[in-house]
Amino acid sequence: TQTVPIGNGAMPDRTFIEWDKDDIDALGIFKMDVLALGMLTCIRKSFDLLRAHKDVTLTLATTPKEDPVTYEMLQKGDSLGVFQVESRAQMAMLPKLKPKEFYDLVIQVAIVRPGPIQGDMVHPYLKRRRAGETGETIDYPRPAPPHDRDELKKILGRTLGVPIFQEQAMKIALVAAEFSGAEANQLRKAMATFRAKGKVSDHKARMVERMVERGYERDFAARCFSQIEGFGEYGFPESHAASFAHLVYVSSWLKCHHPDVFACALLNSQPMGFYAPAQIVHMAQKSGVTVLPVDVNYSDWDNTLEPSGEGHALRLGFRQLSGCREEDAQRLRSARVRPFEGVEDLHRRTRIHRRGIELLASADAFRSCGQDRRSALWDAKAIRTGPDLPLFAHGDAPETGVEPETTLPAMPLREHVVVDYQTARLSLKEHPMAFMRRALIKSGYVRSDALRRLRFNQKISVAGLVLIRQRPGSAKGVCFVTLEDEAGPMNVVIWPDMFTKYRKQIMGSRLMAIHGYVQFDDAVIHVVAQHIEDRNDAL
Repeated sequence: TQTVPIGNGAMPDRTFIEWDKDDIDALGIFKMDVLALGMLTCIRKSFDLLRAHKDVTLTLATTPKEDPVTYEMLQKGDSLGVFQVESRAQMAMLPKLKPKEFYDLVIQVAIVRPGPIQGDMVHPYLKRRRAGETGETIDYPRPAPPHDRDELKKILGRTLGVPIFQEQAMKIALVAAEFSGAEANQLRKAMATFRAKGKVSDHKARMVERMVERGYERDFAARCFSQIEGFGEYGFPESHAASFAHLVYVSSWLKCHHPDVFACALLNSQPMGFYAPAQIVHMAQKSGVTVLPVDVNYSDWDNTLEPSGEGHALRLGFRQLSGCREEDAQRLRSARVRPFEGVEDLHRRTRIHRRGIELLASADAFRSCGQDRRSALWDAKAIRTGPDLPLFAHGDAPETGVEPETTLPAMPLREHVVVDYQTARLSLKEHPMAFMRRALIKSGYVRSDALRRLRFNQKISVAGLVLIRQRPGSAKGVCFVTLEDEAGPMNVVIWPDMFTKYRKQIMGSRLMAIHGYVQFDDAVIHVVAQHIEDRNDAL
C-alpha cells in the first residue's frame, strides 16, 4: 500500500491495483496477466464427478495423452462444449485441419484468428499440410546468397513455412529483415497494444524493403507483414496457444470418454461458451446419456449423476430453473428425510414461499409424487399465504383446505414443451420444431439430418430455432447463423448484401426460415441464404 495505488472493488472483500502499465514499465516492474477461464472450473468439476461416481482420479497432467478416439471425434467437427474450438469457424476448420496430435491443436487454436485470416495464411497452411500428407516436398521462401538459405525453414518448419504465431513474426523481423533488438522490441510493443491500429503499420516499409533487399519476394514480405498487422488486432503467442490447446484436449477427452460427466460439469459451470443448456443436453443425449428431469424427490441444486443400468444418468438440478433460489433448494434438500408426497406435504415440511412452490410445479417437478404439472399447479395456487405464526403452523393441518375432487383436463404435449422452455429453457419431452414438421414438410422444408443427401448447390428451405448469430470482424461483413431443429444444428451463411436486406429478420427472429442453397466443404455443410423469414408467429 506504500508503493501501489489500491482501490476497493464493487464486490465485498475485493481490492484492485490501478496503475498505468506504461508507468510500471518505466519503473521496471514486471507485469503479468492472469487469465481466469470458465473451462478450468468445468474441468475441475468433471474431475470431482469422476472421482465421486466412477472412482477415477485425474488431473490436467494425468489425463491420458494422444488418445486416437478423441482426435477422431474432433476430426468430425464434433466439438460442441469443448474449450476454444466450439465456435462455428473452429468447427468448420477441424475437418479441414484433421488434428492427429497435440501440436495440431496448438495450430488449430491459433489459426482461426484475425491475424492468420487477415494475413491470408490459412489456405496456404492447409494446402501445404495436404501436400505434406501426400509426400510432396514443401518449399520455403529463401533469401539471396550469401545469406543462410534455410533461415526461414528453421523458424517456420513446424508450421510448414507459414507464420502463425507471434514469436514467428518476431523472429522473421529479426532474421529475415535484420531488425535490431530495439526495433524488434518496438514491433513487439506495437503488437501487444492490440486495437491500437496504425502502430504496427509504422514498421511496414522498413520490414518489407529489408526483406526484398535480402532476396525475398515482395509479395511474401508483404504477406508476412499483413500477418503481423493481424496480430495487432488479436495475436496468439505459441506458448499461449499451447496452454489453450491443453484445455482443448482435456475437455475433448472428457466429452469423448465421459459424456455424462462432461455435460453435467458444463451445465454446472454456466454461463459460459456459445451454447445454451438445451444444446448441451441434446449433445449428451446424442452421446447415449439418459437425461432425467428436475424432480423434488431426486434433484439437488447442481446437476448430478445417478446410477442407471450399467452407467449413469444425468439428473437436472434446480439451478436449471429460471428464478429458483439456491436457498429454497437447500431448504428442500434438508427437509427431504423421506420422499415428498405432493405439493401440500412439501410446503408443510419446507415452508418454502408459495411463489417458489409454484415455480417447482410449473417446472413439472412433482412427477415422482404422482402429480403432473397441471395438478401440482392447482394445489400450489391453493396454498394460503400469511404470517407463519405458531397458532396456524399446526403440524398436520392441511394448508390448502378440504376441496371437492377435481378432475383437470390433460395438458397437451406442445403446451408442456412451451412451459418447459419458460421454466428451464429446455424440454426433455420434445423439440418445438417437431410440432411444426408436418406443415413444414408440406411446404417443402428439409430437416437438418437430410442436408448431407442433397446435391451441391441444390435449392432448399430450412427452418429452426436461432442459437447463435455471429458477424466476426475478419469475415468482411458475412454473418453466420446457427439454427437448430429436432435433428440437430445447421450452419447458415448470410452474405453482406443479404444481411443489409434482411437485417430486421436476422436480428429479431427466434424461429428463422431460410430459403437458399446447400454447399459442402469436407465434413462441413452450409446453407447459403437467399431469402430469410421471421417465423416467430409460428413459434
